[in-house]
Amino acid sequence: MKPRGIAILGSTGSVGTTALRVVARHRGKFGVTALTAHSNARLLGEQEDAFAPAYVGLVNGNGSRRKGWQSGSQCLVEAATRSDTDIVLNAVVGAAGVDATLAALHAGKRVALANKETLVVAGALANEACRSGGGEIVPVDSEHSAILQCIASRPHSEVRRIILTASGGPFRGWSKDQLDSATLEDALRHPTWKMGRKITIDSATLANKALEVIEAHFLFGLPYDRIDVVVHPQSIVHSFVEFVDGSVVAQMSVPSMELPVLYALTHPERVADDGVSPFDPVGLSPFTFEPVDHARFPALRLGIEAGRKGGAAPAVFNAANEQAVALFLAGTIMFSDITRAIESSFRELGSLAGSTRDDLFAADSRARQHVRELF
Repeated sequence: MKPRGIAILGSTGSVGTTALRVVARHRGKFGVTALTAHSNARLLGEQEDAFAPAYVGLVNGNGSRRKGWQSGSQCLVEAATRSDTDIVLNAVVGAAGVDATLAALHAGKRVALANKETLVVAGALANEACRSGGGEIVPVDSEHSAILQCIASRPHSEVRRIILTASGGPFRGWSKDQLDSATLEDALRHPTWKMGRKITIDSATLANKALEVIEAHFLFGLPYDRIDVVVHPQSIVHSFVEFVDGSVVAQMSVPSMELPVLYALTHPERVADDGVSPFDPVGLSPFTFEPVDHARFPALRLGIEAGRKGGAAPAVFNAANEQAVALFLAGTIMFSDITRAIESSFRELGSLAGSTRDDLFAADSRARQHVRELF
């Protein structure tokens, strides 16, 4: 059987490099047709040498591109719609990944989606693209992969609710006064996952979990009052699904992104793989669960409120968060300013229209500008 062609968008990031490790173990099943990166030309070149893709794109190369590489943001869409590509793994960070997802779905591709912002910013448009183009979304986020595995082939009408787990991030147990003085180094010290800088900050504020709630709403068609979040510091149980008869199914594994990446590539089948450590329930115990402290981590509440409001509100929430996190990473604002920026943007711009792509990206732009002006 011919290997399935995979395009990896954001190949030099955390999820992208994880995906290439998985593909390397299964070269008979998969072949890399395209790779794109934002700016890490050195690592992208090493990946090209190792996997020999037909297409390579560097969004922002600043003159460091190899001969034959494509450049600019359009390379994401070009890579995602190639005729030799069956699966597009979108690991781009932020709203920059939206257009590539929509294009791939319109072209009938499977999108292994790690770019949760696609569904946060343009969830309705993505679902319509699936219907009109024949594409499909298979989530890569561990929580949504877990839900997909738990539901399996059962109709969604049998699902009473889903429960996403959150590690609590590096500031679980910190007081509000401590959070006000949290440093970048503190925020990047995640207790269980090794991730990129932006998503690690999102985990620290719990904004990431808000994005995941909105994503789950669009992936599984459940209203927000049937999507819950619980803190699970060990990151072993990735999600629960409660069915209408009261039965609860959970998906568990050691915290490794290799498992959900592989499942997104092979779903609904499973293939043997030795990349994830064997599960040791005794060694990994105890498993504990706690409620979310919304007073200390208001970003989760704000994100869910944006999701309920609909229109451009989720796009505003996401853009404000992206801009504020960028300022925090640059040392311009304090950690507590991230949530302040999100709330200010949401209150100011949350009622903007959001029925078209242009509406959504106009709201995105205004939210980013609002945050820059706020500080």
